[in-house]
This record gives sequence, structure tokens and C-alpha cells, in this order.
Amino acid sequence: MKTKMTHAMRMELANAVRDRYAAATTKDKRRILEEFIAATGYHEKSAIRVLNSHPERKHRQTRQRLSLYDEAARAALIVLWEASDRVCGKRLKALLPILLPALERNGHLKLEEEIRHKILSMSAATIDRLLQMPRRTMRTKKKPRVVPEPRRRIKMRTFADWNEPLPGSMEMDLVAHCGEANRGSYVHSLVLTDIASGWTEAAPIVAREGTLVVETLERIRMGLPFALRALDVDNGSEFVNNRLIEYCLGHGIELTRSRPYRKNDQAWIEQKNGAVVRKLLGYRRFEGLAAARAITRLYGASRLFVNFFQPSFKLAAKQRDGAKVAKRYHPPQTPCERLLQAEAMPMAAKNKLREIAGDLDPLKLLEEMRAVQAYLAALADGETPPPATSEPPNLAAFVASLSSAWHAGEIRPTFSIEAKPRYLRSLQKVSIQTLIASPSPTLKPVIPPTPPATMQEKPKPVYAEPGQARVQALRMVWPIVCRRLEEFPNINATQLFEELCVQFPGRFTRKQYKTLVRRVNLWRQAARARGVVVGPKTYRRLNDKPRGRRPDIFKDHWEEMARCLEERPDQTALELLVEFQVRYPGRYSLHQLHTLQKRVRAWRQQAVQRLIGEVSSLAPYVASDSARLASG
Repeated sequence: MKTKMTHAMRMELANAVRDRYAAATTKDKRRILEEFIAATGYHEKSAIRVLNSHPERKHRQTRQRLSLYDEAARAALIVLWEASDRVCGKRLKALLPILLPALERNGHLKLEEEIRHKILSMSAATIDRLLQMPRRTMRTKKKPRVVPEPRRRIKMRTFADWNEPLPGSMEMDLVAHCGEANRGSYVHSLVLTDIASGWTEAAPIVAREGTLVVETLERIRMGLPFALRALDVDNGSEFVNNRLIEYCLGHGIELTRSRPYRKNDQAWIEQKNGAVVRKLLGYRRFEGLAAARAITRLYGASRLFVNFFQPSFKLAAKQRDGAKVAKRYHPPQTPCERLLQAEAMPMAAKNKLREIAGDLDPLKLLEEMRAVQAYLAALADGETPPPATSEPPNLAAFVASLSSAWHAGEIRPTFSIEAKPRYLRSLQKVSIQTLIASPSPTLKPVIPPTPPATMQEKPKPVYAEPGQARVQALRMVWPIVCRRLEEFPNINATQLFEELCVQFPGRFTRKQYKTLVRRVNLWRQAARARGVVVGPKTYRRLNDKPRGRRPDIFKDHWEEMARCLEERPDQTALELLVEFQVRYPGRYSLHQLHTLQKRVRAWRQQAVQRLIGEVSSLAPYVASDSARLASG
């Protein structure tokens, strides 16, 4: 090979030509090969082998170094580490000069001089590195979290995964009617709501148990106007179990669950829990079969009233603009109307809904709901429920009472503020007596058959409403202020306030000053409207405080202070003040520190200016001395 190219240059050229050679045709490969042979001097077979081979990879050579600390030093370090109660490396490094002599002095440990020197010269990082294996061995492994087998079988679904489902995709939840004490056995409400239409079903269960949930779900499924396609539940054990999984598999229902501790994944059912269940039953405690039977009657009437006569909003679009979210809703519709407009609903089911809607009487349903609510309220409060009668309800009296029912405020018998949780008790308790208005002369009020729930009177506020305290403070003295303004319309509000403070000591503070100014301005506006001429405002001081600048506090001793600063220019104003407090007891206090700091700062600036002037005056002499030295 007659060429001056080095091996590195030939390899660099081969790496540059290799890709072009591999992608070229046979004719172009011959031309590239001849150029490569001419440049590198390779034999033809060698050049072909180089261009067809892969580029060389540089292997990094690791530097091998003997370990400084042998096994004997490591064993001694472990003994010292155990004797220190397994402290960290940094603490053990500081402890070794104390611990090692103590163990040797008491005969517990005897090391060779070389090992002893290695132990004492170890760094904290080296100690931690040599103790890695003992620490890893003693570290207890955390048991992996075991996910129950039913939870693994049910996939998760978030609130964003529905994507406009067909009627039959429902969410399910339990509402506890435990009152204020979540203990013992009490009635739960199993609630289901349809995502597409808002159709809501509810049924009571006497205990929170998986078998009862499946049986109640089967009864609800048989009464739905559509086929149950999908069911989304939370992570409670009453839902996440093999019974519900096998039931859904047997009926072709897609079962999903929400993410743990993410209530927004079940936003639809959470809204219905408050808007339907809590609105009907409130927050009282219901337990026993009698309460469950009454709640069954209530839900039998409410399912028809809510699904056929209660329109609801449905979100159409949502757009975020920074922190502001703009929401657009479809026109309110009842769940029945949405099902009638759904294309996926069969015509037979739509005809059945129209037939049911034509036979329903909303006021009859509402009257039945109120009667059952009164029974449940008496049952929960420990009172004697009204006896059941075979006579039909007096619907005419109920209809007549609707025109004046609003006078009584909240008329649902199950409503009670005392039964609500603590975070809802902050609602103001409205007195029924204060809401009853005088009856109309043409319409005689009719007392409803079921009296409203007992409510306490609204407690009087201890403090005045926000913003009213200042008005109340000036209300008693405002006639005095008006007489003073009538005499002197141009008197300043500040002077008026000072006069009030002198006339009524301790009654007014600076907080009422702005209120007085505002009321005086309003009086002047009304006076100008009456034709009163208000001249320029005048102000007269009521105290004898001197006007102008305050007297110089340090005037008597400033020359002495300046001498102290010249002797010790680096002392602070606080040190100077403390020194003169000792010299002149009772004359100065720490309240004058800010003034003294300004005086000391001004003195230092003047001292710097004097020093600059002295240096400038010495400049000609320094220049002449420099010239004389240069000539010499």
C-alpha cells in the first residue's frame, strides 16, 4: 500500500463512504471502489471487506485499581457499626475516634496498627459503601400490595370515557341513611342513573351486603324502560365482588369501576344522590323493615314523578379560557323526553312510555310522596306515625293548599337542619312564624294535611352585619354633627371628629373617621342642593401641639456624639445610643434610634466629603514630589 494516509484517516474515509457504497448500484459501486482504492492503497478484496463491514466500536478501557480496604478492615468496621447502634456513615465517622479507643480500653476489641489506621482514615462515603451489604440484608422488604381478585377482574372507567353512550349505560351507588352516627345497621338506598337520559331509579336495602345489592339490582333491571348495557360502580366491597361480576357476565352487562378516591369519576350519580335521594329523605336515620317498606313506597311514586315531570339540564359543551370555564347546556328535558328522542330506543318501548305518561297525575304522585315523607319523619323522630286508613287521600285539600304552601317555607316533612351533617348546619334556620304573611282577602289559606318539620327560630346575631358597625357608632351623635354643620358648613371633617373624641372620650376610634368623612360629604351635597353656600374648608387644631418641624432631640449632646464617632468611626448608631443612655439616664430611648441613624448617616457622608477635599488639596504636592523623584 503506497499511500501516506494513516490508519485513522483510512477508517474515517471508509466510514464516510460506507453508506453511499451500500446504497449504490453495481455500476456505481465499481466506481466508488476504484476511487477508494486509489485514495487508500488497499487491495481490491481488502477494500471490499472494509466497505462491507460495520464501523469499529471503541471499547472504553476501565482502569483497574486494587482495593485499599481489605476484608479485615471491613469486618472491623462492621463490629464498630454494630457497637454504635447502626448509625449512619457521617455520624459513625465522627464517632470512630471516640468509640474505637473506648472498646480497646475495655478489652472488647484489639486491632492491628495498620487496620486501626485504615479505620480512622475512612471517609463517610467509604463507610457507607462498605456497609451497603449489611444494611441491605437487615432491611425488611415491604410486602407488595395485594389487589383483591375481583378488583383485578373489573376494569376502571373515568368520567371522560363515556363518550355519549346509548341509553342503558348507568352508574350505581349507595346512599347511607345513618343520620349523625355511622354505626349499627341502617337502611341504604341503591341508586342508578342513566348517563344518556338521566333516568333515575332507587330502591332501599336494609343492610350493606353484596347479595342484597344483586337482588335489588335485578328488581330494578326488570323495571327499566331500556336494556341495561353497562354499569359503573365505586370500589366498595358491596359492589366489587364475585357475585356482581357473575351477575353482569350472565346478563351481558359491561361492569366497570371508578378510580379510588375520585368521586368525579361518578359525577352523574353523585349529583342524583343529592338532587333526588337527599331531597326526598333528608339526612335522618332510618332503620328496620318498617322504614324500608315506607321508602319503597316513596321511591315507587318518586320514580314516576322525577322521570316524567322533572326536567334536568344536560351538558352540551365545555370550553376553558384560562381559569374560567364556559359551559353550554341543552334545553331542559325530562328523562322520558330524552328517551323518546333517542334513536336507539325501540318503538315498542317508546309507545309504552307514552302510554304511562298519559295515565300519570303529577299532583297525585306529589301528594303520595308528601304523605310517605310525613310517615318517615315521624318514624325517624320516634313519634307515633299517622295510622293507615282505607279512605282515599283528600287530593282536593292538597291541591287547595298549594297556593299558600309557600308561606310555611320548607314543607317537606323529611327536611330537618338538625339531621344534616355538621358541614351543612351552617345554613341559617328560618323561623316559620316570621314567614307567614297576612292572608289574601279573596283567597282563604288552607292548612296542609301534613304539617311541616319543626324548625327553630333564627338566632339574633351577636354582632352587627359587616359594614354596619361604623354607621351604628355615628347614629346617636349625628344630630350634634348636623347642628355643627348648620352653623359652620365649611368646617373640616377632621376637626369635627376631634371635637367628637373630646366630647365623648373613648367612644370613637380612627376606624370611624372615614365613615364620618363620607357622611359629611353627603350632607354637603344635600346642603348645596338646598341652596346653602359651602365655602372653602377650614381647620382649627384643638390641641396645643407646636407646629412646624420637631425640635432636635440630640442638639445638646451632638458635639459629644460626633467626637465619639471620630474616635470610633465603625460603631453603629445603636451602640452610640446605648452608650449615651448610660451617660444620661432617662434622656434617650430606643424610639429615637431611627432619628439617630439618619444623623449618623449624614455625619458619615460629610466625613467622606471632607476626606475627599483633603486628598484633593494634597494632589499638587504629591505631583511635585513625583516629578522631583523622576528627575533625580
